[in-house]
Parts: sequence; structure tokens; C-alpha cells
Amino acid sequence: MNAQGRIPGLMPVCGLCLLLSFLGAVGAEASPAFDDDAVLEVTLSGPLGSLLKNAQKKEYLPFTISTGGEPQPVAIRSRGHSRLRVCKFPPLRLKLPEDHASHDVFAGLNRVKMVTHCRNTKRGEQDLLKEYAAYRVFNAVTEFSYRVRLLQIHYMDSDGVFSDAGETYYGFLIEPKEDFAARTGMQPVAREGFPLNRHDRRSAALMYVTQYLLGNTDWMLLMADYDEECCHNLDLFELDSQIMTVAYDFDLAGLVNASYARPDPKLRIRRVTQRLYRGLCTDRSYLEEAVETVISRQEEILEMVQDVPGLEPGNRERAITYLGKFFEAAENRQRLLDLFERRCLDGY
Repeated sequence: MNAQGRIPGLMPVCGLCLLLSFLGAVGAEASPAFDDDAVLEVTLSGPLGSLLKNAQKKEYLPFTISTGGEPQPVAIRSRGHSRLRVCKFPPLRLKLPEDHASHDVFAGLNRVKMVTHCRNTKRGEQDLLKEYAAYRVFNAVTEFSYRVRLLQIHYMDSDGVFSDAGETYYGFLIEPKEDFAARTGMQPVAREGFPLNRHDRRSAALMYVTQYLLGNTDWMLLMADYDEECCHNLDLFELDSQIMTVAYDFDLAGLVNASYARPDPKLRIRRVTQRLYRGLCTDRSYLEEAVETVISRQEEILEMVQDVPGLEPGNRERAITYLGKFFEAAENRQRLLDLFERRCLDGY
């Protein structure tokens, strides 16, 4: 990245665009799992010890899942990249059978991501709750964001290896792409590069500003070395021939300040709590509109954090204070916009 913030190799047309064919996604009924904000109590039973021991293999293993009724079969594997390295309890992917009970809260879900507590400590669980709050902040800002459902998970290990088996930990589910597409009328898109000539600049500006609000620098409009498609921690969707970006993975955000979080050395910031604007250069009017949108949702944003179940008072206060610093800076609109324009990445 040069002094002007240019992204090397970012071109208006980057690679072949492949529309993913999710049959029945658009217009299909989304799962009811994300229609309720209440904490969902779940029991997961199966070879947990084997799953954790062989997490790097990412192989599905047979489990059962229950929300109080009859246990239902579910296949579970580990997932992730950096968290797979740093977490003793990695994030999971659940694969539910297509004939899952229609009356169940998981009806309509097939493959869904689960975020876990990473480390078997109180700090690990608190970090998870703050990441859940980050998703909820995005929900408060825009409907074009992934919904989440908070869980209290009772883990039962049939291997008898997991030392904390029988304990309950918080976790949360992330709305699958298919459900998001059905809800918003968008179409998922896979590309090798970011389509500068087709992206919706207004929604992109709102994403840039919200990432800055959260203090999140762990995203970019390019692929990371381990990514299979563009972009890093962003999913692309198409709506009315325009490409929209939907953000995910906020564990390295300043709002969360996870115990293992370290900024990318290339960014030249000392800690993840230090905000750094990473958006593309765009019309000032789009940035101004985005800032106004975020400010207009200030009360709802702070309430989202205030209402997170299980978040300890000290962590709640620190999170609200961290977000509050953005709103304090935004009182001088022009100064904040000038900062964004100085720091923006040249893509045009």
C-alpha cells in the first residue's frame, strides 16, 4: 500500500464473474431462527473431543442438536482460518438434514455458521458477546447485514475427553447467504476481484463508515491468501445490476478487542482499538450521507450493546464508551469527512 493508499492490482474488472446458483434462494422462505432476538438454549451432543483434536481436518462428524424437544441429527465440523490457529474451541459449521422438523426453530436451515467462545475462559465468552454486539450494530445501521441469533450451548462429549463437557457457553449463529438472499432479494456473486465499475457506492460508503465505527480493519476489497474469492471478510451480492458488500467476522475489531487480536503490521497501527479508515475513495456526498445515517441510529446502536445478554457491566461500559468516541468525533462532520478523504484507498 503506497502513501496515497492505492491498492496494488485493483482493476475495474478483475477476473470472471460467476453467479452462484442457489436454487430456490430468492423467494424461498427464510429460517425462523433469526426472527427472534431471545437467547436460544441448545444442547449439542456428539464426539466433541474428536472434533477439537482434529480441528485442522475440517471433517464433518455426527452430532445431535436439541432445543428442548426431541434431539435432531446434525453434522458438525470446524471452520475458519486464523481462529482455527488461535482458538482451543474453533468456530463451527452445522449441516442440518433437509427434512429437518418443519416446526423446529432450525426449519429451513441447511448449512449455517456458528461462532463459539474460542477459549474456555470468561474472557473468551465475553469477547464472543462483543462480536455478537458488532453484528447487531451493523443490523441497526442497515438491513443489508447478516442477522445473528445468540445461543446458550450445552456441550455433551460422547468421547468423554472435553474437560468442560456439560458446561454451558454462549455462541451465535450467522444468517446463511441463502437466507440473506431470500430476505433481501439479492443474488450471491462470486468473483476473483472487486468490480469497481459496478459496485453500489452509496451502500459501500455506509459499510466503510460502519467498519470505522466498530474499529474493524480486518477486511479489504481483495482476497487474502487463503480466500477462494473476493473479498476478505466481505460477501458480494447483486441487486439491480449493482454489487453490494456485506461484512462479517468482527473478532479483530476494536469494539471486541479480543485477547488474541493484533493488527496487521502493514497497517502501521499499534493496537486493534486504534481506528483506521480503509474505504475506497468515493464522492464526498456518499460519505456524508453514510455518516448522517450512522449518527441517526446512535440511540439504537448504543441500545443494541446495552441489551446484549451476559455482557459484564465493565465490558458493556467500555464498549459503549468506544462507540461513543466515534459519535464525539462525528460532531465535527467536516473534520471527520476530511479524515476519510485523506485516508481513503485509491481505486479509480
